[in-house]
Amino acid sequence: MEALSARASVPPATVYRLFGSKIGVLKTVLDMAAVGDDEPVAFGDRPAAQAMLAAENPRDLLDGLSKITSVTMARLAPVNEILSGAATTDSEAAELLAEHVRQRQQGQARVAARLAKLGALRESVSERRAADVIHALCSPEVYRLFTRDRGWSGQQFGDWLAETLKAQLLP
Repeated sequence: MEALSARASVPPATVYRLFGSKIGVLKTVLDMAAVGDDEPVAFGDRPAAQAMLAAENPRDLLDGLSKITSVTMARLAPVNEILSGAATTDSEAAELLAEHVRQRQQGQARVAARLAKLGALRESVSERRAADVIHALCSPEVYRLFTRDRGWSGQQFGDWLAETLKAQLLP
């Protein structure tokens, strides 16, 4: 917190007043990384997410999801890694991580529900299984594995993600 106050050229008391704790700072950074700004608009209520969920063509829906995921994960994956590390020793960080995962699952389940509503899921894939596949493949961990560990670009990841989701979920 002291380093943050020095970097911001404000007294430590100001940082504590604004954020309350290190976890408060991390939550703010996580929220901003997830949506890309500090506007008080939920991820699912943003125009890109709304347009994606309104798609009538399931391939377009999954292309939209893949694009949103690759752009979002470029910002979010590094913060998620910090939070995951903190969660191993800090109960507040573990709670924040669990809430973030729950929110991702809810949003991603909306995509699976839309695919089911369109009658677009492969016969052997239930809506629940589709939600699980989407959640796993669109995770910060998978993004980080391909982009950081394997050296893929965000575009390469997004292209792979779109094709993999289509292959797993659509007839």
